[in-house]
Amino acid sequence: MDFKSDVEALDAFAEKYLQLKQEIAKVIVGQDEVIKKVLISIFSRGHCLLVGVPGLAKTLLVNTIAQTLGLKYNRIQFTPDLMPSDIIGTEILDEARNFRFIEGPVFANIILADEINRTPPKTQSALLEAMQEKSVTAAGVTYKLDDPFFVLATQNPIEQEGTYPLPEAQLDRFMFNVWLDYPSFDEEVMVVKNTTSDKKAELQEILTAKDIIYFQGLVRKVPVPDNVVEYAVRLASRTRPSSELSNQFAREYIHWGAGPRASQYLIIGAKCHAAINGKYSPDIEDVNAIAESILRHRVVRNYKAEAEGVGIGEIVKELTE
Repeated sequence: MDFKSDVEALDAFAEKYLQLKQEIAKVIVGQDEVIKKVLISIFSRGHCLLVGVPGLAKTLLVNTIAQTLGLKYNRIQFTPDLMPSDIIGTEILDEARNFRFIEGPVFANIILADEINRTPPKTQSALLEAMQEKSVTAAGVTYKLDDPFFVLATQNPIEQEGTYPLPEAQLDRFMFNVWLDYPSFDEEVMVVKNTTSDKKAELQEILTAKDIIYFQGLVRKVPVPDNVVEYAVRLASRTRPSSELSNQFAREYIHWGAGPRASQYLIIGAKCHAAINGKYSPDIEDVNAIAESILRHRVVRNYKAEAEGVGIGEIVKELTE
């Protein structure tokens, strides 16, 4: 892409984002906030964890986004017997008696890790290494993954028997933790109409992999005022009960707070949120708009918060005020 200035490029980015939303809306009804968070994750070089009951079109959403972005997409169904080699690939002995590496499904641009908490930690870590390093190692050889690379993992919040919950350190690698809710009555009527007829929406490719890499770099170049950086760091610090910046509310209801990665994601996410809304620099409102999804899986409530039903949303709202 060739633009005369970063301002012109940011205008084009905001326009492309609107086109993406319109294209995705041909297939996905509602879920505007979820779509926005997933796209912000992609353009921020982050990953996303979706939590929602079955049947809320999580797989369809990822497939649709992959088509509109012109990216290769693979879905991995996580089960208790899934092995790391089922994700990253394995070496085989070919006809010439030479070892040859067969790539696993992780070698794609977008990975849907369906029900990631259904597989043991050993297999979970194989994917999480790929998320962090953007590469995998097999038999001592390191293989680079495709660029861009984005993981969208899903969890079912109701069935917890036979699951292996992700430890906090691994959850921290996800930029966003997004909750999917049921559609409204009107949205569900539209979903039923669209999915019970033989009509099929034809999706246009809005961006290519090369365009996405360009816009990812552009988001990083967005300038941030010092007061916004300080606000993001202060917000992350206020979640830590031992911090001198935390208030009585945090000390009363939080057992463990967010680390420095939360501050980093608050700023990069605010940059992208500002850019898709036609702004050339983020403000405190942009930080607050994404704060809950970034802090939700990084803040551990204590027993008192659980006993009194004080949720993460309420805690974040109190801290941002």
